[in-house]
Amino acid sequence: MRWIYLISAVGWLLSACAGNQDKKVSVDEQVQVEPIAWQMPDTAAYAKYGKTRLSDYNFFKGDLADLVPADRVFPYDLNTPLFSDYALKKRFIYLPEGATIPFNNEEVLDFPVGTVLIKNFYYSAEQVANNEDKIIETRLLIHDADGWKALAYLWNNEQTEAYLEITGRKLPVALISAGNINYTVPNMLQCKSCHDRNGKITPIGPSVRQLNRADEHGENQMQQLITKGWLHGAPVQDQWSQLARWDDATASVDDKAHAYLEINCGHCHRKDGPAKNSGLDLTTHAEGALEKGVYKAPVAAGKGSGGLMYDIVPGKPEESILVFRMESNDPAIMMPELGRTIVHKEGVDLIRQWVAQLQAEK
Repeated sequence: MRWIYLISAVGWLLSACAGNQDKKVSVDEQVQVEPIAWQMPDTAAYAKYGKTRLSDYNFFKGDLADLVPADRVFPYDLNTPLFSDYALKKRFIYLPEGATIPFNNEEVLDFPVGTVLIKNFYYSAEQVANNEDKIIETRLLIHDADGWKALAYLWNNEQTEAYLEITGRKLPVALISAGNINYTVPNMLQCKSCHDRNGKITPIGPSVRQLNRADEHGENQMQQLITKGWLHGAPVQDQWSQLARWDDATASVDDKAHAYLEINCGHCHRKDGPAKNSGLDLTTHAEGALEKGVYKAPVAAGKGSGGLMYDIVPGKPEESILVFRMESNDPAIMMPELGRTIVHKEGVDLIRQWVAQLQAEK
């Protein structure tokens, strides 16, 4: 893949999102933003946190922006990914020589010490008013002996290198459907707040249920890990769990909605997550209607509730706090609190449809 040569941190013109990707936009319709200079992070001050350049890890061979995986680096995708302002992602696992991953059918895989999970955020050439793709940032989750740590690397204008950025950054982006936004590169504390599980940083995405899918060549990702000798203890394939794809037209609305809520909300709203005090469990493992939010009153009322009574009112999305918060961009109201600056219209439409059909469960 060839990537865009310029990343002036602006002019990212998304041709609409899922379901509207074929829309043609003329130059006159494009939202224009004044360019700003890309600023070099203070790599000298950041050196104590980790390698200051992405290339120092040797995860990729050839031109860095081509993201061609080196040895011990495995590309993967998820059945249902986290929404991040319509940014696309290229994900990889680095596994150290001789290490293996034990099979776990439900939770995120227990990756051994030395593992690095690599996630590159980009906008494709089809989404922007340019000829090639743009990489914005690369986030690493590094499993050290004392636990996981999260680091973000910001790509330069020339797309030749990405540099460690620990304080976060807001980058102007011009979206066709939503106007001008500030794409947010998180700081180190924000990374921890989303990846918190019982007070420790934990990966969110790569579970058997998420990895059990075919890659772009039609080969099952789980089977590839087994064939490579990276995954051990797996039963036969028909016993592997699988999360629904949120945009799969053949899947049930119920399965798609639960998958969407789990990846976008369930990392916090779960029994051992940072939002456990809410009593709301938005994972697919939740038991009972009340735990899932049906006719459940919020722990703390106020602006975040919008004056509504319950998290979910079956058959009435307009009376459900869950939908109200997903539709908001107000920092005091919006959910998720981090990871987006705009509303995911298609995701909200799915959850509204799901709540509406819950009428029969009253």
